[in-house]
Formats: sequence, C-alpha cells, structure tokens
Amino acid sequence: MNALPRWRLSGYYFFYFAFIGAFSPYFGLYLQSLDFSAWDIGLLMSQMQLMRMFGPNLWGWLVDHFGHRITVIRLAGAIGLAGFSAFFWLDRLPGMLVAMAVLALFWSAALPLVETLTFDHLREERGRYGNIRVWGSVGFIIAVMGTGALLDRVAPVGVLWVCALILAGILGCALVLPEAPQRPVGGDEAPIGRILRQPRVLALMGACFAMSAAHGGFYVFFSIHLSGNGYAKTAVGLLWSLGVLAEIGIFLLMTRIARRFSLRMILLVCFLAAVVRFLLMGWAVASVGAMVFVQLLHGLTFGAYHASAIAAVNQWFPGKSQGRGQALYSSLSFGAGGLLGALVSGWTWDDWGAGWSFSLGAAFALAGFLLVWRWVGDDATVDMAKPEKTPDPVQ
Repeated sequence: MNALPRWRLSGYYFFYFAFIGAFSPYFGLYLQSLDFSAWDIGLLMSQMQLMRMFGPNLWGWLVDHFGHRITVIRLAGAIGLAGFSAFFWLDRLPGMLVAMAVLALFWSAALPLVETLTFDHLREERGRYGNIRVWGSVGFIIAVMGTGALLDRVAPVGVLWVCALILAGILGCALVLPEAPQRPVGGDEAPIGRILRQPRVLALMGACFAMSAAHGGFYVFFSIHLSGNGYAKTAVGLLWSLGVLAEIGIFLLMTRIARRFSLRMILLVCFLAAVVRFLLMGWAVASVGAMVFVQLLHGLTFGAYHASAIAAVNQWFPGKSQGRGQALYSSLSFGAGGLLGALVSGWTWDDWGAGWSFSLGAAFALAGFLLVWRWVGDDATVDMAKPEKTPDPVQ
C-alpha cells in the first residue's frame, strides 16, 4: 500500500476551512461597505446554502458514473478561485450573484470528494482521520483571528485578498493530492421510502431543517451585528474562534455523553440551548459576557446536535442507503434550512432590527424542539462509538 499522504491531505483541510474562517464572518462586512442592503447581503450569502442543496449530489453522481474524482477536486479548486476573483472588479448585485453561484457550486463539490479520498487512503486506519481533519479546525481559527486583526488595520476590501490567497492554497493542495483506489460500498440497500415514512426519521429531518434555519441569520449577520455594536474586528474573530473551540470540545466528549443520555435528551437540550442562544444574541449584544456565553453554546447548538444527528442518520439509514440518508440530511439542513434562514434574516434585518431577526432564529429552534419532543422517543438510540463519518466542525 502506498504511504499515507498525511500532510497533503491535512494541508487541504487547513486551507478549505481557513476559507470558511475568513469568508463567513467577514465577507458580509465587505458587502456592507459597498452599501448593499441587508436583503442583498442575505441573498448573496445564501448562494452558499443554495448550492449545497444539490451541488454535492450532482458532483458525487458525476464521479460515481464517470470517475476522475481527483480531476473534479482540482477543477473545483481552479474554478472556485476564478469565480471568487471576479469580486475584485464586481460591485453590482447581478454580477456578484453569478460569481457567488459559480464559487458556491464548485467549492461545495470538493469537500465530500476529499472526505471519500481521505478514507480511501486511510483504509483500515480510520482512527487516524481525526489527526488529519483537526488541521481544518486549526486553519479556521488562524484565519478568523488573523483576518479580524487585519481588518482592524485595513479597509474591508482586505478580506478579498485574504480569501483569494487561501483559495490559491486550496488549489495548490488539490494539485498535489494523489488518487486512491475506491472501496466498494457493502450492505443491502433498504427501501428509502420505507425509512422516510418512519415518524422519528421525518421528525429528525424536520428538526434538522429548523436548526439550520435558526443558524441562517447567525452565519450571515453575526459579525455585522457585533461590529455595529462597537466590537473590534479582533474581538469578532475571537468570538468566532471560541465557538469553534467549544464545538471541538463537545466532539471529543460526545462518546461519553451518548453513553449517559438518550438521543432524545441530547437533541432536546441542544434545541433548547439554541432558543436561549439566539434570544441572547439578539437582545444582549451590549454584554461581552453574554456574547461569550452565546458562543460557548455553539458547542451544543452545532457540535452535540450535529454529532447526534449524523450518527442517527447513519444508523437509521442502513447499508447502501446511508449515502442517500447523509445527502438528504445535508441538503435539507445545511442547504434548504440554511437558505431559508439566510433569506428570512436578510428580509427582516433592516425593518425589524437584529433583536427580532435573531428571535425568529429562536422560533425556528423552538419548532425543532417540539418536533423532537413529540416524535423522537426515548427508545431512539444511536451508537456514537464508531460513527460512519466524523462530524465536520465549522459548518
């Protein structure tokens, strides 16, 4: 067997999530500096969620049918960088929407394919995945803190240069990634319709949609909210980093947590924490302590929630249906749910204000809480000891 290309894979994860760390918190501030309305900002940023609804499934289908996985990864890096480069001379909504859609379509294609590539390289050493994947979290933290400190000293356009350099790093790593023999998927395929007719499955999917909708305003407007209330860009970066550290800590503890508490109890606590989090985010922004607490709750509202949900999907969609279950989970939650949350927050931000916009996020979380409360029973258990796929921080 060929030697594991650990550092080439680690480098890809580092730059991929570094892009999220520079883009998600600060690109909205750049758009605000161009005098875009909150609706325009929400519409532009929602393209990332829109393309996640079908982009990964499209590219996965193409690779499954025609092969050339590593070629698609490299193509995604090249076109993603080209699409983003258009922002250097675009400053009107129609052109920026096209550029954002191109960036999102190709950028969303890469990570699922790199994940399968990584596991094909690891083969029977899947326990080493965490040692490679952790560099993504390191990249995010360095990027979010470094970009925040930079933007305290330069104009918001500086975020374009940072993101372009990081995307060039993604492309560079993609060009040196080696292919690995793909392993056949085993197991029988359960009828997907029969699985989806289960009340607990429908309730979980609906609750996941609601949780991502609750986070839509957070991912688009949290930095704008903090900056507008006097927080320095460095402080914004520190708060984003704190959220990532909280979710990593929860991921490390999830096996122990799942042994002590039922899936239902974990999810109920996560959704209740989201209600509290978004209410505080909207109405207590003047308190630094409250914002620190808000970001610590990210460990529950993303970390524990996502780890539990992805483990449940892996178990409730057995055999070959696991892939379709994970695709459905990703499309409904991070795709459709995130899209709705981003658009609703953009629509309400200027007219209703931040407090009520984030309160709508709390309302989405409450709806998810009620779905879990009613239809996910205490007998719904999952095995967190050997998950099919390690959850991805900094979504």
